[in-house]
Amino acid sequence: MNIRLLCFALCAAALVAQAPPAQDIRNTYTPDTDTRFTMPDYKTLAEWEARKAHLRRQILSAAGLLPMPEKTPLNPQIFGKLEREGYTLEKVLLETLPGYFLGGNLYRPLGRSGKFPAVASPHGHWNYGRVEHQPLGSIPARCINLARQGYVVFAYDMVGYNDTIQTPHVFGDPPEQLWGFGPLGLQLWNSIRVVDFLQSLPEVDPERIAATGASGGGTQTFLLAAVDERVKWAAPVNMLSGIMQGGSPCENAPNLRVGAFNVEFGAVMAPRPLLMVSATGDWTKNTPQVEFPAIRRIFELYGKPESVANVHIDAPHNYNQASREAMYRFFARHILGDADEKKYAEKNIRVERLPDMLALHNRTLPPGALDHQGLFRQWQAASQRQTAAASPDDLRLWLATALGAEWPGEVWSDTRPGSGELVLGRAGKGDRVPGLWIAGDQRAVLVVHPDGSRKARETPAVESLVRAGRTVLLIDAFQTGAAVAPRNRSHRYFLTFNRSDDACRVQDILTALRVLQHKGFRELRLIGAGRAGVWALFAAAVAPLEVRIEADVKDFQGRDQDFIERFFVPGIQRAGGLAAAMKLARLRQ
Repeated sequence: MNIRLLCFALCAAALVAQAPPAQDIRNTYTPDTDTRFTMPDYKTLAEWEARKAHLRRQILSAAGLLPMPEKTPLNPQIFGKLEREGYTLEKVLLETLPGYFLGGNLYRPLGRSGKFPAVASPHGHWNYGRVEHQPLGSIPARCINLARQGYVVFAYDMVGYNDTIQTPHVFGDPPEQLWGFGPLGLQLWNSIRVVDFLQSLPEVDPERIAATGASGGGTQTFLLAAVDERVKWAAPVNMLSGIMQGGSPCENAPNLRVGAFNVEFGAVMAPRPLLMVSATGDWTKNTPQVEFPAIRRIFELYGKPESVANVHIDAPHNYNQASREAMYRFFARHILGDADEKKYAEKNIRVERLPDMLALHNRTLPPGALDHQGLFRQWQAASQRQTAAASPDDLRLWLATALGAEWPGEVWSDTRPGSGELVLGRAGKGDRVPGLWIAGDQRAVLVVHPDGSRKARETPAVESLVRAGRTVLLIDAFQTGAAVAPRNRSHRYFLTFNRSDDACRVQDILTALRVLQHKGFRELRLIGAGRAGVWALFAAAVAPLEVRIEADVKDFQGRDQDFIERFFVPGIQRAGGLAAAMKLARLRQ
């Protein structure tokens, strides 16, 4: 995989003229779950396809699934079969990771033959999980009706619900965040493995897989559809919104929505058929006028506007009968080829006793089941094996994605005549990086100090460079020196929508290197002093050009505590951590 083609392509863009912003947008705009987002205007299919590839990588990285974990045997246990009118119901346990078990119920048509389409059915934050049955939402009702209509349906747990009990539903402390280990990632991985399971069933047509869920189950539906193209039809309910992005940790992994939001994620489904079910009484109240037209414009780029639909229900937050019937009709039309809506009115159901639905009723977890900490240790060990065997291009991609680092196309710099002071940034991004410029020969040196450019100028190392006639650029990387400014970090999901300070510092170093490159300097040297040595190391690791790096990292051992205290970037250990950065930077020495 060539990182230059994916996200660090060297551009011939000009050093553009731009008035410096008065403030760095990274301090003044800190979005959260309730920010009002607007869909960007994607004018061409090529532009959208590039964005779609980026969104997929960002989702996978935030979920801890970049690189994708090894798919080990599911060892499905299917038992407790009940035969009912038009369908069967069974209990299921799947081993989605070694020693980690996902519980669910499998509903199959009865009295029919042939290859059936299949539906993955995540449940959302209902009190009783996949067995919830009440007027606003019934998972058994939708599964039974779908099975009677001719689908194989698997209703499966969110983490911490019903039978899937080896972790709580809410977790993700700083060490776990470093490794991309959290409820969103586990749920997305479970959903991917559910597709594997459904495709493995002999009565399922592996080319006809759909997914549907509401609320948190809606989030799981559109994230699964975004990263797994085996899902050919999707109906996320009451969740594709521009004004609320999700209220649970299982919907808000760090880095997930930096520069993105759910409507973009939903649009990744295009041109596969997508039903957007919305409601008057929740955050999807604007869908017919706002979110649906925005996503339809993406489908129009493919020439498939008819493949996306919206049904707006007069109800509070729900997956009620009216919403379910909208889904039945959409799936029937697109999957079964049947447009006769009268055939897909919901029929009454019988809800089974909980002992007949819960896989662990009067049972224990299978031998070898891990506890939470055991699962986390296994996740870490598997991650280390993957990154140790990875190519340099893959490591660079994974690190860059975790950092949110961009090799800028267009950059700008503004120098105050006679003072040596300058400001630089990326064109159109709103970032503002102050610094000092000391003109010299064609051998340029970028110096980054943890206390900013003025402190760097006072060091013997910089004085020696100046005496030797070098050109020296000293920057105030994010939140250092003259760049220190208030930043609202109060929202509990701040890191879902905003990069950490350390990730921003890496970006500022890359931006400064790009400015030097565009000014014509070909021999670039990067010095990171003190704590800034780690920032410089990771910048050199992901930069797409030769940089001679001098970084003070001898006291940074790459342990979780080192990253927490000195370089906190969610997902950085999952992407290879210090070992990957050292390997990549060494290639440039």
